[in-house]
Amino acid sequence: MTAVLIDGKAFAERVRARVAGHVTRLVEEQGITPGLAVVLVGEDPASQVYVRNKGRQTREVGMASFEHRLPVDAPEAELLALVERLNADPSVHGILVQLPLPPQMNAELVINAIDPAKDVDGFHISNVGRLGTGQKSMVPCTPLGCLMMLRDHLGSLAGLEAVVIGRSNIVGKPMAMLLLGDSCTVTVAHSRTRDLAQVVRRADIVVAAVGRAEMVPGDWIRPGATVIDVGINRVEGEGGKTRLVGDVHFESAAERAGAITPVPGGVGPMTIACLLANTVTACCRANGLAEAEGLTA
Repeated sequence: MTAVLIDGKAFAERVRARVAGHVTRLVEEQGITPGLAVVLVGEDPASQVYVRNKGRQTREVGMASFEHRLPVDAPEAELLALVERLNADPSVHGILVQLPLPPQMNAELVINAIDPAKDVDGFHISNVGRLGTGQKSMVPCTPLGCLMMLRDHLGSLAGLEAVVIGRSNIVGKPMAMLLLGDSCTVTVAHSRTRDLAQVVRRADIVVAAVGRAEMVPGDWIRPGATVIDVGINRVEGEGGKTRLVGDVHFESAAERAGAITPVPGGVGPMTIACLLANTVTACCRANGLAEAEGLTA
């Protein structure tokens, strides 16, 4: 392998350390403890693990963690009432409703009921619009993590050609907006893009977020390009065991790329780290204080 490995686990640790340092200053100098409220509806095992990890990491950086659980058959009105109470609670600076929600609940309606200033997932229509028009917003965690890693590895991104493969509202579209904000020339490609291979070969930066296992082979990568693989796909491995792979074929891409994120251990660990960063940012904005350096877009 010739590519530099971008270690998301180590980078996420550095981000969490910066968050913890800022939390300490907020507590000692302002008497303010940032608070994150996570809401889980139902018993989905993957969501339960994720919520548990969020709570643990929130407490580890010195923030207040509030967990709210509702039964899977709870009416939508009960969740909306809970969101309304959290919106009004001054000790809560960030609100996250764990997705997916059960079928009786309209996820879009619930997300847009969250106070945009407390929407640490960055999914509220107001935050989407602000990001798209270059205004101060809450930024979705995964694209924010990708941007932080790119800035850390490359320094200035100005003038670089970036290709984002994937057009989801959670990763693809906000990633493109963030890269435009850093003065990249951005192409948003997807499964229907004509001659996708040629489009990707132009890129100094490739962000793969299409959700298809190893869809991007190494010969699509321009020599020396930086590859950020957002995909997490479970495929069958040897002996019937499953293994995790990204949207990029790692071995062949690593032979051509200048730098690449692994799967697992690349973008994944950054998501919760950026959730914590967003909560600190929301707390600073709510109290009219300077935002923590290096934790925002």
